[in-house]
Amino acid sequence: MNTILENSSEENTAEATRTFFRSVYTYMFAALGISGIIAFRVGNDPVLFQEYFVSASGSLSPVFWVIMFSPIALSFFIQWGYNRMSTFSLTLLFILYSGLMGLMLSSIFLVYDIQAIANTFFVSAGAFAGMAILGYTTKADLSKFGSLLYMVFIGMFIASIMNMFIGSDGMGFIIACLGVFVFTGLTAYHMQALKQLAQNTQIDGEQKNKLALIGGLQLYILFINLFLSLLRIMGGRD
Repeated sequence: MNTILENSSEENTAEATRTFFRSVYTYMFAALGISGIIAFRVGNDPVLFQEYFVSASGSLSPVFWVIMFSPIALSFFIQWGYNRMSTFSLTLLFILYSGLMGLMLSSIFLVYDIQAIANTFFVSAGAFAGMAILGYTTKADLSKFGSLLYMVFIGMFIASIMNMFIGSDGMGFIIACLGVFVFTGLTAYHMQALKQLAQNTQIDGEQKNKLALIGGLQLYILFINLFLSLLRIMGGRD
């Protein structure tokens, strides 16, 4: 009898885990789809891009800088405030975030060749998938590793802001190389954390739906940053 109950419990946990990750990846791929469509549409229309993001003097407009930094603020707002929001509100903010990221990513089509973007995307997808599988299957505790990677990420973020004003190609290359290491490592870390959430029987209903959305958002952010880091290394420029 106990064996039957244990088997039933394991089956329920496995099904709950599959359902949770199905939702996580649905959100992630939806965000990639929204961002990709907007980025391709705006980035392949130089007139449209210039109309919205270039000022009369030829420099980048204030709108461009708002678009550049608003996704960062919005992602923190979503991840820190999701408990106080309804699933509907959270989903609307998630869609808004994906759209803003698409506008931000549109600039890569003006800098990199379309073939280089496509090649880098597939390399990123392979690296991401490999680390996601590793994070899901490993028995090692990645929590300390994740904390270390976040420390490196903070340093990278500060260095990236500085390099926007310095414009050093060498520093940009180093940051990109570090980014590949950090974002692949964080992918494994977050997959392990999401697996633990999925198997937590104390969380159910709307709360789990919200956590699936947050998980999809986190994986989306990691994939995009991995893609951009690899693009800086592999892409070349038009």
